[in-house]
Amino acid sequence: MAEKAEQIVVESAPRATRGKNEARRLRQTGKIPAVLYGGKGGPVTLSVNAKQVNSILRSPMGHNTLFQVSLGGKPEPAIVKEWLVDPTTGTLLHVDLMRVAMDVRMKVKVPVHTFGEPAGVKVQGGVFEVVTREVELECLPSDIPTEFRMDVSELMLGKQLRVSDLPVDPAKVKMLTEPERVIAHVVALRIEEEKPAEAAATEAAAPAEPEVIKKGKKEVEGEEGVEAAEAQPKAEKAEKSEKKEKK
Repeated sequence: MAEKAEQIVVESAPRATRGKNEARRLRQTGKIPAVLYGGKGGPVTLSVNAKQVNSILRSPMGHNTLFQVSLGGKPEPAIVKEWLVDPTTGTLLHVDLMRVAMDVRMKVKVPVHTFGEPAGVKVQGGVFEVVTREVELECLPSDIPTEFRMDVSELMLGKQLRVSDLPVDPAKVKMLTEPERVIAHVVALRIEEEKPAEAAATEAAAPAEPEVIKKGKKEVEGEEGVEAAEAQPKAEKAEKSEKKEKK
């Protein structure tokens, strides 16, 4: 379950100015820009200790970790809601913090991890696939699970683990993800059978024949049309000559 919020403290200070230059200056001092929002208070722009926030994100609870934001000597329980990381260096650039009321249920996403070698892979030669890696649930902040761990050792070929199989105390936790959603399963290895060379060659040649015949037919029809067109003026000239002779 979640670690007590009062055991983790993130130092913060009000931030009056914004912009890239201010953010760069803060990072040089080991701090990053932040916004604290939610609950009964309005949004507040802050600077927070980057090392402390990084430590929270890398902890077992990750972004679901409860902590205290120390602001002007008045601590407020919060969690990390969103964060921005430099894609090149991996440096934490900005973080959004959300206030938490300890007596109000909240929606969170919790990771699902599997362990063990499925029997359907070991004995039956199947392939193990993880389909869902996190689930959404609703509970009090103090009841947020760190993770769900599922033993897949007994999973046979064609069998699945579903959200409904997760160990949840319904008195404390309400699962929001569909109970029929597949967490993981073992499926058969798909191998496309190779066809004999002669059959493959026959199939490849078969569709070409009608095209050649059709094309040849068009060419013949075209030639016949040209000959007919050429023959028509000649016939008309011959007819006119005959009429002149008669006159």
